[in-house]
Amino acid sequence: MAGVLSREQQALEGTGAAPDASLTVIEPTHGWRALDLRELWSYRELVYFLAWRDVKVRYKQTALGVAWVVLQPLAAMAIFSVVFGRLANLPSDGVPYPLFVFAGLVPWFYFANATSTASGSLVANTNLVSKVYFPRLAVPLAAVLAGLVDLAIGLVLELVLLAVFGVPPTPRLLLVPVLVLLLALTALAVSIWLSALDVQYRDVRYAIPFLIQLWLFATPVVYPLSVVSDRWQWLFALNPVTGTIETFRWALLGSGEFPAPQLALGVVTTLLLLGSGLLYFRRVERTFADVI
Repeated sequence: MAGVLSREQQALEGTGAAPDASLTVIEPTHGWRALDLRELWSYRELVYFLAWRDVKVRYKQTALGVAWVVLQPLAAMAIFSVVFGRLANLPSDGVPYPLFVFAGLVPWFYFANATSTASGSLVANTNLVSKVYFPRLAVPLAAVLAGLVDLAIGLVLELVLLAVFGVPPTPRLLLVPVLVLLLALTALAVSIWLSALDVQYRDVRYAIPFLIQLWLFATPVVYPLSVVSDRWQWLFALNPVTGTIETFRWALLGSGEFPAPQLALGVVTTLLLLGSGLLYFRRVERTFADVI
């Protein structure tokens, strides 16, 4: 910003006018310099208030309120347990199938809901984006952070189910906060791409529900990764959610082997999505107010 102000001052000096100390000039940046994360940090209070607003609006004027956070995964667990656990007789890596599928549903519902909400967050905040300057990245970031409340409630319910099924907790639970961070970064990486594309192409909002539905069955949520042929497991591991959900099960249920290859490949995919998404987002961000 200092370089921008000095050019403005030089222009003023050339006209003989006195420079205005209160003058601030905002110019687009290019390349890696566009990823001004310090500016985003300076707007952290805005991110907090946007996230808190999303949490309050989500359950405002609902009859059941926050109970939906509990009912959604429990209802899905019951349906999947009947269809896939009993009728299809899918394996569950030596643990009760309801517990197995719930351990996958909790992180999946967070990822799916956060991605769906954050992907349309810029268009949903058209008035704010078109009239006020702030880092636009704050909007999808706030939507992703707001979903962490639901994830926390789901994890508490998971611990209750562990007690009901008589599965003792293990020190592996200490890894859960790291997995939550990785899951949030994955949701943010996908949302950055989709939210920027949604501003340019409104077809994206219609494609997202279909994408999430397909993504569910391409992720080992209702089935273990062990049922997939060895020759295709690397392809499933390219899915950035696969390794995270498998590690969630490893940490919560205390069974199986640590899925190091799947987790490592998922981290690499997430970082590639996040890095490329940030570059694309900041490149098209300057036109959001004009086309939104």
